[in-house]
Amino acid sequence: MLRFAPSPTGDMHIGNLRVAIFNYIVSKQINEDLVIRIEDTDTERNIEGKDKEILEILNLFSIEYKNVVHQSDSLKYHQKIALQLMTQKKAFACFCSDEKLDELREESIKNGKPFRYDGFCETLSDELVLNTNAPFTVRIKKPEHNIKFTDLLKGDFDYAPFDVDSFIILRQDKTPTYNYACAVDDMIMDISIVIRGEDHVSNTPKQIHIRESLGYDKEIKYVHLPIILNAQTGKKMSKRDDASSVKWLIEEGFLPSAIANYLVLMGNKTPTEIFTLEEAIEWFKIENVSKSSAKFDIDKLKFINRKHIEMLDEMRLSKILGFADADLGKLGKLYLEEASTIKEIKEKIDLIFAAKTTCEGFEEEFIKLQECLKNAPFFDDYEELKTYITEKTSLKGKNLFKPLRYILTGRDNGPNISDVYPFIKNYIGEIIK
Repeated sequence: MLRFAPSPTGDMHIGNLRVAIFNYIVSKQINEDLVIRIEDTDTERNIEGKDKEILEILNLFSIEYKNVVHQSDSLKYHQKIALQLMTQKKAFACFCSDEKLDELREESIKNGKPFRYDGFCETLSDELVLNTNAPFTVRIKKPEHNIKFTDLLKGDFDYAPFDVDSFIILRQDKTPTYNYACAVDDMIMDISIVIRGEDHVSNTPKQIHIRESLGYDKEIKYVHLPIILNAQTGKKMSKRDDASSVKWLIEEGFLPSAIANYLVLMGNKTPTEIFTLEEAIEWFKIENVSKSSAKFDIDKLKFINRKHIEMLDEMRLSKILGFADADLGKLGKLYLEEASTIKEIKEKIDLIFAAKTTCEGFEEEFIKLQECLKNAPFFDDYEELKTYITEKTSLKGKNLFKPLRYILTGRDNGPNISDVYPFIKNYIGEIIK
């Protein structure tokens, strides 16, 4: 089984989505279930409704999964397992205050050393622990041997006991910490492959140590994906980058199929540049993903988005734009020469149907044309309409075409009116208000 384990602490960003997509593809390739595990044990940082938003985004991208679980639902089990570790003397109660730990941390910084727990509470007697009423955390004892694992992308890792440390597994309120809950849940879910971001590499030895302490010896395969950089700045994509938010990209009019296409393409060897997720399942190889950081280029995404819009059925595109007419879908594709997103196309079509009161520099001509068009019969052919208007108004040249273009499209530039007219001819009554 594979799992995608987001936290409901903010908008889903493209790094999270890339992890979800890769988990989905691999689960399909090896015919194993994918489960969505909402890691919500950090209650102070959770944002109400973000778990539902995550699932809505996954559904938008047609990412299939077996079921959804919330980590917080397993609180009693996490506490029970922690008690088991304490009983076996593999974990211990730590009464050190935050102030004391901050002192130790500052001392380590002054000495130029990484902070590690000093083990003060590890040797406290059971009697002393029982007679102490102060709040406490639960720490797992650091390992007695090196923790080793192999990443399918990055190769071999070897962590000494000092690196792993005696870290906290239950907070003072007895909720599980990230590494502890993650390790236990991967164990009870029988996870076979963990695909996640490389910022979790240092968490992996801690999670392996927890499972080994519980006697779980099944090897879990790991893939830690490189971070995503902003192509313009060369720095890691952050929450300050609008394009890092999947929600923002959708609102800006990028198709889920195009975003997925780009996230698989980015830093990867693919047989073709434009493809669907279904097609990617046939040839994708996780080991071919670049070990180097991938660069997110919004202009490249715009190019891919145009290609995916081109592939849409005209009626489908029309519905996405808010209509139900294949002609308006064809009109939308006509604007792809100057637009890259659904939002940009819709803005141009909305201008066609927007009320127009005058045309600057051609005020009199605008009034003439507007009256002429209101009284004109239906013309299937644009050239016939143009001939009719010319005869009725005696307008010609820019005095005809400038205001006519504005009346019909709401703009003074863009595709030829002769190319636009076939798709709007049935709406002339609505356009000429």
